[in-house]
Amino acid sequence: MNRNQRSAKADQQSLSIAVVGSGGAGAITTGTLLLEAAAKQGCYGILTRTVGPQIRGGEAAALVRVGNAAIDCVGDGFDILLAMDWNNVDRLVAEIPLRADSLIIADPEQGKVPEAILTSGARICELPIGELAKSVSKGRPNMISLGILAELLDLQSSAVNAVLEKQLSKKGEAALQSSMETVQAGRDAASGLGKYPLPVGDAAGGKRWLITGNHASAYGALRAGIRFVAAYPITPATEVLEWLSSGLAKTGGRLVQAEDELASINMVIGASFGGIPSLTATSGPGLSLMIESLGLAVASEIPLVVIDVMRVGPSTGIATKAEQSDLNIAVYGFHGDAPHLVVAPNSVADCVSTTQWAVHLAEAMQVPIIVLTDQYLGQTKSIIDRPSKVDYKAERLTTGIPTGGYARYAITDSGVSPMAIPGTPGGQYTADGLEHSVKGTPSTKAEDHEQQMNKRQQKISNFNYGDHWADVEGTGSLAVLTWGSTTGAIREALRKLKQAGVDDIRLLSLRLITPAQPEKFTAAMTGVERVLIVEQNHSAQLWHFLRAHYELPKDAEVYNRAGPLLFRPGEIIEKIKQWRSA
Repeated sequence: MNRNQRSAKADQQSLSIAVVGSGGAGAITTGTLLLEAAAKQGCYGILTRTVGPQIRGGEAAALVRVGNAAIDCVGDGFDILLAMDWNNVDRLVAEIPLRADSLIIADPEQGKVPEAILTSGARICELPIGELAKSVSKGRPNMISLGILAELLDLQSSAVNAVLEKQLSKKGEAALQSSMETVQAGRDAASGLGKYPLPVGDAAGGKRWLITGNHASAYGALRAGIRFVAAYPITPATEVLEWLSSGLAKTGGRLVQAEDELASINMVIGASFGGIPSLTATSGPGLSLMIESLGLAVASEIPLVVIDVMRVGPSTGIATKAEQSDLNIAVYGFHGDAPHLVVAPNSVADCVSTTQWAVHLAEAMQVPIIVLTDQYLGQTKSIIDRPSKVDYKAERLTTGIPTGGYARYAITDSGVSPMAIPGTPGGQYTADGLEHSVKGTPSTKAEDHEQQMNKRQQKISNFNYGDHWADVEGTGSLAVLTWGSTTGAIREALRKLKQAGVDDIRLLSLRLITPAQPEKFTAAMTGVERVLIVEQNHSAQLWHFLRAHYELPKDAEVYNRAGPLLFRPGEIIEKIKQWRSA
């Protein structure tokens, strides 16, 4: 469905707007309201927030892109930059590329336009945003900014007011009226600046969702049957937990905020051992702390899901920016041979179905699974079509009352053995990190170790993952391989190249990272002579993973860089052009 929707709009158009200001000035609120109003007029779009490392203050920006078809990545440049102030904006310049035909709106009372912004050659228009806000009782500069942008984008007043009523009604009639009047003052001030009309799509195709990847992952987990969550807050994964705290309460589940990541993963293991589908969410530093206990889950064959919303590392790194650099720890970080699963959604919308699939896989195979998203997917707010319902749900093979002695780790054709829920008469067994016999009795025998290792590997190697293992799109003798959030920019780049007559490139975006699927991969790559691997990390982790587990064409090249700067469609196009002509 998603692929057809993406390809249906060959004339896709979009508009990009940046709102910058000091942390706490309301720049991100302005962008959020703008995106919601655009959604009411039938647009697709995204809002990517970018902030500094400070707890409060510092720099902040809302990067909004709206269009007439599904949008999964940032654009190549910004049409409008509105600055409520210039505080530390130099730190954001690389994330907000401007052109000579861009429009900059600035408040002259906030000082001169920084040289780093002036070099773009963009048109500058000065408006007294602060003074305009003071002209309205309890007026705020961010509402003036919203009015200015609403006028430039030709947003209907009814759409803007509906969003204000939704967001501000709890603050009382006076606050709502003040905001509406302030927005109108911004509109009046911008009436002579020209128009940048929204590229509005067809809104008749059904109600759309406005959702972040973190909330989408949480929803997918809940829809699959997760009923217990234990976690410790960490940027940028906390929103997964916030959403689930209320979602679980409505479905009879529970969320516990643990004292740290070590406690949270062990609580999840305990709850799952008790028969409850369980999950935790974290980021790179937290995943590092969880690794030993994840090995325990592998050895004792206890299913669970860990959502890792990746950020720039190592250590604390850049907690508020995206990077695909936890691939190695997710795949190889366990000590010993510890077969487990790693999956990765490739869009905000895909976070729903892929997380739901992950819960299904974990429960079906009684195995821990790591879901790799990142700060961009997790915290980007996106207007998406309502996700279609899928049948993935938590279904665990359990046992009734055993007769003749219970063998928890019995050898079966699938490698999955019936799991006794605590309290089942005759179903007692030992579940710990020691190697064991089929009955769970600790063992140092070589034959028990070999037997159980084969069992744990077999159940994930022989499982039928269907077509969801990857997105394979297009045909041709050239292929671009990627995973996760980089997929959006590549999809858009390939679509634009196809419009220009370049149609000999196919896309393969891996969703199931491990276990590797060599037969499916070989079939998907039939006829491919050259490969370009694109990824967002410094050490080309996907490139090395592919070389270790798959047969690649001899002519294979990697295009990678570390975060936090996201890939944009234009640079992907230029790289592909150079690569094709080499």
